[in-house]
Amino acid sequence: MKYLQDGSHNNQPLMRLSLGLTLVLLLGFWATNFAMYFSRMGLDPASVVAYYNGSEADFTPARSAASMLETTHMHLPMMGLVLLLLTHLLIFVPLRGGWKRGLILGVFAFAILSEGGGWLVRFVSPSLAVVKVAGFVGLQASLAFLLASLAMSLARPRPSRITNGVLLAVPPRGETGESPAGVSAR
Repeated sequence: MKYLQDGSHNNQPLMRLSLGLTLVLLLGFWATNFAMYFSRMGLDPASVVAYYNGSEADFTPARSAASMLETTHMHLPMMGLVLLLLTHLLIFVPLRGGWKRGLILGVFAFAILSEGGGWLVRFVSPSLAVVKVAGFVGLQASLAFLLASLAMSLARPRPSRITNGVLLAVPPRGETGESPAGVSAR
């Protein structure tokens, strides 16, 4: 983590390779998330209702609580770990603290809405299908922004200087110079 905090990961080819390949796999995760969603339903709330509550016209049964529980059981820890990784890396991207805080809160909120939206449609009210759609769209948009900002940060090498034999990154213009803990680095 020290390499990310001080920006010296830009001078570590293996660190950059590892981060770059991680982003490639997470981009695949993002793309397959689209494919899985649209293979089952669309952005029309009626399609979400039909998927969760079943459709007599299509002869599809309603989703059972057991099948939804099994899916949720796997989604929650995996989504938690993916979002932890992405938002943790976001901390080291040269963005203002308010943007970072908003992105972190937003992506987790959208993930909760996306995961909980199906439960709301199935067991509370079909009129809550918009929650599932908004959660999915918001989550995908947030993930895209996180992946893009991390990729741009990784692609853009930061200038560095050596002080007392230690390689230090020079913060880009407009950056506050705060460490992730909020303690001033200057």
